[in-house]
Amino acid sequence: MTTFWSTYISVLTLGSLIGLTWLLLSTRKGQSDTTDQTMGHSFDGIEEYDNPLPKWWFWLFVGTLVFAVGYLILYPGLGNFKGLLPGYKDGWTGVNEWQKEMDQADARFGPLFAKYAAMPVEEVAKDPQALKMGARLFASNCSVCHGSDAKGSYGFPNLTDHSWRWGGEPDTIKTSIMNGRTGVMPPWAETIGEQGVADVSAFVLSHLAGRNLPDTAKVDVAKGKEIFASTCVACHGPEGKGMALVGAPDLTQPQAFIYGSSFAQLQQTIRYGRTGVMPAQHDILGNDKVHLLAAYVYSLSQPEQDEATSAR
Repeated sequence: MTTFWSTYISVLTLGSLIGLTWLLLSTRKGQSDTTDQTMGHSFDGIEEYDNPLPKWWFWLFVGTLVFAVGYLILYPGLGNFKGLLPGYKDGWTGVNEWQKEMDQADARFGPLFAKYAAMPVEEVAKDPQALKMGARLFASNCSVCHGSDAKGSYGFPNLTDHSWRWGGEPDTIKTSIMNGRTGVMPPWAETIGEQGVADVSAFVLSHLAGRNLPDTAKVDVAKGKEIFASTCVACHGPEGKGMALVGAPDLTQPQAFIYGSSFAQLQQTIRYGRTGVMPAQHDILGNDKVHLLAAYVYSLSQPEQDEATSAR
């Protein structure tokens, strides 16, 4: 904020408080508790006495002014003045308050996070306390996309099954969370045409995913197989099993179709393509918390381990 606007705001704020104080005291001065004098007007025979405001109201107003002065001393409110509230290097702000709470939490729980960070993800996934901490991290940072039960939603994969686009190994899961992922399915309509989109969609659904096609579908599955071999194999492989290196899903599994598995929905995906972004959590959570989170996510796809943990 420039010096001009800082001064303008400060003068306006303090001037208002001084003016209100003068108005309150000047109207109070010389008034007795009660009087028989009226205001000189009446309404429907009712006259108004010229009595002072009640003492409780007067002192409440005084208290409000005192509170305002105290607030402006402790908290930002006068232009660039940051306030004198102790415990804040650059004065109180919402960001500084958050940082202070985070620093306190790190000082309290940092050693515990560091303990788990020194353990392999697989071992952390066996610790009940670590899983509870990971579950809280998941609820705060991941559930908005993957759901509170981690079973995903439209456009977001299910984390409780064994179908992983980028790999389901513990360290790979941690890498995905730490650095994020960007999956791109290019649009193919301009390359293979509308009939080509329908044909390759029919091949994927009927031969790879094992689903029935609509009776009204006018497609050439054999042609779709040829198109798949020339345009899709590079990412999804000759058998459609996917490729973790580029995040291409296994088209033989139902979990691959996070944008819908109907004939029409698959055509939409192939026609216009898809772009999925998993945001990196390194700068948000840091290594130690991501390690815990990775262990929790890993445990979700390990049903035998879940049962063993819950039986403890």
